[in-house]
Amino acid sequence: MTNIGFIGMGNMAQAIAKGFISTGKVKAENVFAFAPNQEKLKKNAEAIGFTPCASLAELASKCDTLIAACKPYQLQSVISELGTALKEKVLLSVAAGWVFDTFNNMLNPAIDPYNTRIQCIMPNTPAMVGEGVMLFEKKNSLKPEELEQAVELFKSLGVVEFLDTSLMGIGGAISGCGPAFMDMIMEAYADAAVKYGISRDTAYRLVSQTMVGSAVLQQKTGNHPGVLKDAVCSPNGTTICGVDALEKAGLRGALISSIDAIMNKKKN
Repeated sequence: MTNIGFIGMGNMAQAIAKGFISTGKVKAENVFAFAPNQEKLKKNAEAIGFTPCASLAELASKCDTLIAACKPYQLQSVISELGTALKEKVLLSVAAGWVFDTFNNMLNPAIDPYNTRIQCIMPNTPAMVGEGVMLFEKKNSLKPEELEQAVELFKSLGVVEFLDTSLMGIGGAISGCGPAFMDMIMEAYADAAVKYGISRDTAYRLVSQTMVGSAVLQQKTGNHPGVLKDAVCSPNGTTICGVDALEKAGLRGALISSIDAIMNKKKN
């Protein structure tokens, strides 16, 4: 992967480009991007360090690896416009809802699918600070060395996990939508802290670090979350009273229902 070209330069694409460049995974002079809003593209280029392109054709001519980071509904027209310019390219897609077979079937009519190597990846917003989850679809057509390079690139943004195609939907519901739910939990506990006298800024620091610390503790110990919860709950103590209140309020059911709502929406 010599030169990398971004199709689209929204928030996620900016986070990915920044991660690649800031960690030294890719030199700034090897990163290119195209987006319809050229004025905004040039401002982002100045801030991040990549080279802006005036058209998709120019981008494809300069890059051997393309990252599809545009809106999902725009992809079909983007693929059509690129046409044979995709031959012999590596195409990494970070567009939600798209999987290998979708791309492969779309490319079939005009292009030999074996000439364009495809990998679908689903990142999440914590990638912006190097703490994301990168879901790689197991089904792909990358060469072994290309897959290894792609994994190393995206490891600069967080954790890489491989999932079967059938699990990309639920994986995306957890890691892609999950940050919003974690934010709601943090906001609620910060509100509680403010209610009892802690300043808003201090409340956010306390709550966010508590969430980060709890997550890292689970990752490093490998302990079941229930074991870690039990370790904080003394007999007749304050924590178990809070746990009891959450159970009565239906916390577990509410969290599971949030994922059910996402998965049911995808079926409709």
